[in-house]
Amino acid sequence: MSEEAAYLYAPLAHKLGLYKLKSELEDLSLKYLEHDAYYMIREKLSATKQARDAYVARFIKPIEAKLTAAGFKFHIKGRTKSIHSIWQKMKKQKCGFEGVYDLFAIRIIIDCPVELEKQQCWQTFAIITDMYTSNPKRMRDWLSVPKSNGYESLHITVLGPEQKWVEVQIRTERMDEVAERGLAAHWRYKGVKDDGSIDRWMNNVREVLEEGSKNRMDLIRDMHVNLYDEEVFVFTPRGDVFEFPKGATVLDFAFRIHSRVGCSCTGAKVDGKNQKINYKLRSGDTVEILTSSTQVPRVDWLNFVKTSKARNKIKQALNEAQSKKADMGRELVQRRFKNRKIEIDEATMSRFISKKGYKQNTDFYADVDEGEIEISTLVEEYLDFLAKQQETSKPHEAAENFVLQSKKEDDERGSDDILVIGNNVKGINYKLSRCCNPIYGDPIVGFVASDGAIKVHRRDCGNVKHLLTKYPYRIIRSQWSGKVGKQFAATLKVVGNDDIGIVSNITSLINKEGDTVLRSVSINSMGGIFEGFLVIGINSLDNLDLLIKKIKNLKGVKDVQRTSY
Repeated sequence: MSEEAAYLYAPLAHKLGLYKLKSELEDLSLKYLEHDAYYMIREKLSATKQARDAYVARFIKPIEAKLTAAGFKFHIKGRTKSIHSIWQKMKKQKCGFEGVYDLFAIRIIIDCPVELEKQQCWQTFAIITDMYTSNPKRMRDWLSVPKSNGYESLHITVLGPEQKWVEVQIRTERMDEVAERGLAAHWRYKGVKDDGSIDRWMNNVREVLEEGSKNRMDLIRDMHVNLYDEEVFVFTPRGDVFEFPKGATVLDFAFRIHSRVGCSCTGAKVDGKNQKINYKLRSGDTVEILTSSTQVPRVDWLNFVKTSKARNKIKQALNEAQSKKADMGRELVQRRFKNRKIEIDEATMSRFISKKGYKQNTDFYADVDEGEIEISTLVEEYLDFLAKQQETSKPHEAAENFVLQSKKEDDERGSDDILVIGNNVKGINYKLSRCCNPIYGDPIVGFVASDGAIKVHRRDCGNVKHLLTKYPYRIIRSQWSGKVGKQFAATLKVVGNDDIGIVSNITSLINKEGDTVLRSVSINSMGGIFEGFLVIGINSLDNLDLLIKKIKNLKGVKDVQRTSY
């Protein structure tokens, strides 16, 4: 939980402008993740508090006099930096506590009308830098270009008494409330013109949260990149300002303008010089995107883009390109089969594609389009597969002869030779095999594995024939004993027309079944046809057969089959 707070929630609070909450989360995380460092810094801060307070009083006294003489309404606060911030400086500068020179910051908060804010902030800046020497490398101007979360302030570092560096933050009452309370404080002040930066940021966060194609780790990574990294500000040739996380590239800039611009981007002119698409942007760059009608997105682009928007658009473009290839490959297959006067059965074709090792039909047809699969050979392979499917659909005589079929035969052979599967079975280590997922009502056999456990297979499982041939002495005749009070996993493959609402109708039908639970759904759609794999929990073969009939009766469904994968 401490790592989660430091990695995700503290950066989120920072981006929302909730700096007090951000510091508290970081300090609490450090307390548990770096226990010794936390208490060492806390003790040293406590020991030096009196000396720090006295130094702050000496530092601000002449500033107060000058600002009062200038007629400003203001107040000044001294703020010790957070323990987490000090620890990060110690690690970055590779020094001890005593080596960190800016342990505190002075905040000058001016009370003035909105229209005079920038003017009085810069006047305060001039008064302070006349008194103390400033460090230009450490100046941060968030008055001219506020942060994307609305934060506005002027940060300078000056050399104070006793040759100590002091950070001074200059802001107004309104700016301070935004910094303390976050985005919500913006709407408390009437007459403050919104430049759209807040809306842009909220849209960026929304895009990350609404991206449904990625897994959880991708989501957390994108949230961390978009929330925590430092920002760079770059310009268009017309002078518009864009904000990006540190490390963003020309390609990120292109996708920020428009997805079509990003997909056709070949590089950019940065400050008049030609740069590649992976050039990392720096604050102050003026960027003009170069495009080409022949450019197409490539997979390697995902290796260097920084923003989630660019990454998502690239993935979307790659998927669309793959889909177009798949459509062309499907048409090629259909033409060749039609020339041979062979009718394609979609369900059989899907099983054939899976047998060839493809998880998605689109990948198979795309390979056909690219010539990775020889079309003439494909036709012969399909016909062979179809013949084997028709052959295996016949009863397995060997298996039926082996498994006891009636109680009379049981009595003749002896009940001790039969494994009985049921709720009251004790002392027998058996498992339901995942290769065929038997459920109550399936004809079954048992197989003694090398570890002594008995694996229960459906009698029509493709592995049973192999086991009977190679290990006949390990086969155990098996049967169910009464109705087992549990749910079994079963996978259904559904093929149908890709009509609006058909998937919703299927899932709704399953959810209405009292003893059936829908565990997962995987849908793939292409060329007006969809195929879906539904994993359900069901308590008997009879109920499964009844459910299959109901699904087949739905409009648009072409085929429903129980499958093992």
